[in-house]
Amino acid sequence: MKLKEIAARVGARLEPPDAEMEITGIAGIESAVPGQITFIANPKYAPAAKTTHASVIIVDEKFPALDKPSLRNKNPQFAYARTAELFYQAPHYERGIHPTAIVDPTARIGGNASIGAFVVVAADVEIGDNCTLLPHVVIYRGTKIGNNFFAHSHVSVRENCVIGNNVLLHNGVVLGSDGFGFAKDNDGRWYKIPQMGRVVLEDDVEIQANSCVDRASMGETRIGRGTKMDNFVQVGHNGTVGENSLLCAQVGLAGSTELGKNVILAGQVGVAGHCKIGDGVIVTAQSGTHGDIEPGAMVSGSPAFDHKQWLRSVTAFSKLPELARAVRAGSRAGKEKEE
Repeated sequence: MKLKEIAARVGARLEPPDAEMEITGIAGIESAVPGQITFIANPKYAPAAKTTHASVIIVDEKFPALDKPSLRNKNPQFAYARTAELFYQAPHYERGIHPTAIVDPTARIGGNASIGAFVVVAADVEIGDNCTLLPHVVIYRGTKIGNNFFAHSHVSVRENCVIGNNVLLHNGVVLGSDGFGFAKDNDGRWYKIPQMGRVVLEDDVEIQANSCVDRASMGETRIGRGTKMDNFVQVGHNGTVGENSLLCAQVGLAGSTELGKNVILAGQVGVAGHCKIGDGVIVTAQSGTHGDIEPGAMVSGSPAFDHKQWLRSVTAFSKLPELARAVRAGSRAGKEKEE
């Protein structure tokens, strides 16, 4: 593909305008070879721009001048994503229903479906056009799913869930399993509370491998439009995740947690139940929060508090032995002076 075509299709400025260069593929900055294009989004990789064998580098508009052609864009990671799409060929799945699949006669499947081996679609299910269900996917009764649904192997969608358009579920995702709800009976034993609600995924949600979204005890657990969830994420019953949020690996949300829009929870963040996390909040990795967080805050630690204050606290913590020695020395000096 000509470099000028790539620049035009991803909306990047070519510098210098070596438009006729032929690009054969895309690769990481350290593994790229001549003829390939690479990118730099993180400044710590900037020195690699001088040593990479790539023929072209996608960089930020303000990146220093290079001794090789560059595609400049104010959002180089997004430009990279669009460039990668030009070279990536997604696997093709035959349309139709595999003879080993079981589709209930009352289920309604839209046009251009691909339903793989040993898939089970239960009674009263509705699925829109262009669905792809890979082997061993199970859709329980009463579930409603929009267009362009893609479920990888071993996805399970429990009864009466509602899924929007353009939703992608990776291997082992479970939607609508029972919420973790128990009450003690009069003898002190745990008694199961019926989990009568449902899970709702809005449009453009992607959930990666082995993550779970529990059904509500009553009402619904809702994942907002455009939200992305990493591997091993747990969303408890009656939780709400706002639009365009990002939940990284091993995040856990206890029941009735409310996340606003554009929230980022980094890896292994835990949120206690009935907490409200405001719009635009960022919680850094391995933090735990047990209370509400105001919109726009960035917090760290367990229990989590203001990120800048946390950085100062960590710095002070590393100096505690030195401070303790100084305090002891000062105490001895004070006693000697008194004597």
